[in-house]
Formats: sequence, structure tokens, C-alpha cells
Amino acid sequence: MPDLAVLGLPIANPVIVGSGLLTDQERNIRRLIERGAGAVVTKTIHPSPPTGLDERILRLPVGMLNSTTYSKRPVNHWLGVLRSFAEDGLPVIASLHADTPAELAALAKDVEATGCRALELGISCLNEEDGLDDDNPDRVYAYTAETRSRTSLPLAVKLAIGEGLHDRVRAAIAGGADAITVSDTIAGAAVAPATGDLELGGVFGYSGPGIKPLVLAAIWQLRRRGFDLPILASGGVTGGRDVADYLAVGAHAAQVYTALHTDMYDTLQRILAETRDLVGPGSQDPAPADTPKEARA
Repeated sequence: MPDLAVLGLPIANPVIVGSGLLTDQERNIRRLIERGAGAVVTKTIHPSPPTGLDERILRLPVGMLNSTTYSKRPVNHWLGVLRSFAEDGLPVIASLHADTPAELAALAKDVEATGCRALELGISCLNEEDGLDDDNPDRVYAYTAETRSRTSLPLAVKLAIGEGLHDRVRAAIAGGADAITVSDTIAGAAVAPATGDLELGGVFGYSGPGIKPLVLAAIWQLRRRGFDLPILASGGVTGGRDVADYLAVGAHAAQVYTALHTDMYDTLQRILAETRDLVGPGSQDPAPADTPKEARA
């Protein structure tokens, strides 16, 4: 499998560990890279994450619900960790968010000073106390453009599939995004049989194999409509076949997360081995064969 690059980072393979509870610790991130991950995205760093929330995960027959938000570790802790990663030349992407575009831009500038080489803006989390009822193009543009004004680092904007995705992608591009991550978790719920109430106490983020067909369709449609920036696929990767499928519809790389909640390191290595078997030389053009030439990345 030839070497690749994502957000300016040279990566040995197209399997990236996505942002979440498992990437909230320096030790886990280092071990995931040691076990072969092409890159790792940190848990989302936030200058003032919500407090007092009951943050849990709920395993479902297919996938997982989670009510988690952002890392509770202070920014200064993360700046030290990111500096250490940079000194060791590790392929780590810092996931960032803040309460306002100006705060996010200031955070990005501080992160750039550590030597970190790439960012993912995790601006579409729906698990905050007030939810995320209106992730509209104006909001996406404001966060992206303000961040771009304060940093020259390559950045991806992580967006959830759903209504208005194409307009939100356009807004991210107009704001200066170098790539798009598709998709953040989508709204999901489960009913507790004993009580009839919603598990976790409400509607929260759903991830796992159930959203893969939706994300595949979204990426294919973006490519067919001429969007040519790099896309990082995220949603339902459980094996190398899923990675290959995402590359086939136009993704540059695929993020895996939910599957790693079971036998994290062994699962990652299995996915990597299956990906090596399926993705060989000549497969690095991320656009599918029937994509118009002008849409190719």
C-alpha cells in the first residue's frame, strides 16, 4: 500500500482512528500509532467543556449511542501532550471546538504553536446541553473562516450527514477548509423496555455500522456534484471492506472509532490487515471511476 498524505501528514495507510473517549489519553494515542494507525484524532479539545453532564455510552445490537461531549482535560494539558507528539513526529490530528468562532480561532493558534501539524474542527457535536438544532451554513462558515484567519495549519471540518450537507460543505470550503470529515454522529435514541423511557435520558449521538450506507451515499453525491477537496470518511468501519468501500466512492481515508470499543488494539490490527489485503497499488485515486473528471481530487 503506497504512502499517502492527509492534511499534510504523511500516513502509511488510510486507516485513521477517529475522535472519542478512546483518544482522550496520550498513552492510548501512542499505542494506537504503534499498532499501525495511519493517524489518530484526539478527543475534541474545548476551552470550557460542559460540566455536570451524565456522559455514558450505550451499546446497541448495531452500533452505539453516546452522550459524551468534549475532553475534560484542560487546554494546557493538551498543549503539552501535542507538543510531545510533535517532537516525536507522530501523525496526530488535534480535534478542536469552542463556544464561539473567536475562541476556536484562539485555541487553534495556541495548538499551532505546539508544532501540531493538522486540525479537525469538531463543530457538529449534538450532545451539548442545548443540543445542535441548527448546524447551518452561516454557522459553519463563521467557525471555519475565523479559525483560518488565525492559523495556517491544514484543517478538516467535521460535519454530520443530513439536511443541507452540501450547503454546509460549501460554507466550509468558502471559509478555508482543506478537507471535510463526513460524518459526525447523527441523532439516535433507544427505548428502555422496563420503563418505556429513552435510554441515556434523551436523543444523543448514534454511530456504528448503521450509518455506513448513509455516509457512503453522502460522499458519492458530493463527488458527483463536483466537490473535489479531500474527504475523510467516518461511520461504521468494522473491517477492511468498509475502508475499501469508502475509498471507492471518493474518500481519501477512513476513520474508525466505534468498533475499537471492543478489543481496541486487536480490532485495529485486524482492520489494518484486511485493508492491506484489499487496497493495493493503483487504488490511490480516491474518486470512483464514474465520477466526472472535474470532481476528482
